[in-house]
Amino acid sequence: MTGTPAMTSMTTPTTSPSSARYGVAEIATLFPSLTLIKDASLRTKVAAVWNEAITTGCGGKGWTFDELRAVKFTLLAGDIDMSFVEHLNSCALQCIAIADVLATSFRCAIPINRDFLIAGALLADCGKPLEFDKDASGTVIQGVFGQQVRHPFTGVALAYKHSVPGEVMHIIATHSHEGDKMERSIESIIFHHADFVDFDIAKWLGKRGTKK
Repeated sequence: MTGTPAMTSMTTPTTSPSSARYGVAEIATLFPSLTLIKDASLRTKVAAVWNEAITTGCGGKGWTFDELRAVKFTLLAGDIDMSFVEHLNSCALQCIAIADVLATSFRCAIPINRDFLIAGALLADCGKPLEFDKDASGTVIQGVFGQQVRHPFTGVALAYKHSVPGEVMHIIATHSHEGDKMERSIESIIFHHADFVDFDIAKWLGKRGTKK
């Protein structure tokens, strides 16, 4: 079974968010599973997408890494003690674990591209830094732009701009309810269910006012 990627000790970047430029090493401090993508070119493209999402999001002001780490997993489930970044890391690890189980459970070969699976898991919500903004009090909200264009659409736009493979863009496009009328790829099926494991549990906890 694939091991859990180790958290790096790299110092959190403190550059002004709108002028920052983050590569693979910096983005991996947020998303350690990035290092499990074997294709170096795909790793670089995933990092480039996140660099643009981080530095152009929040209504064009950009996000610092600390600000992004403080964003809640979802604005739709109450005060859940899980962050947006933690959710994406959770989903990536769930996807890897599901792929491992499927490889030993089916008596036939299952065509899973693990690089595409991990990249899709890490990029599925890359549009959310553009969807989210802050109000006058500094509270993270869904901005006007986010109300007009949800994150699966902005995520695909960012991925396309950075030449991310179509198989990965398919995961971004179909991971939420926008994909319910499409035939999802195996990788998208895996991520879709991992995503809603977190989301449905968060809603369950939110209804009961439970943290952790």
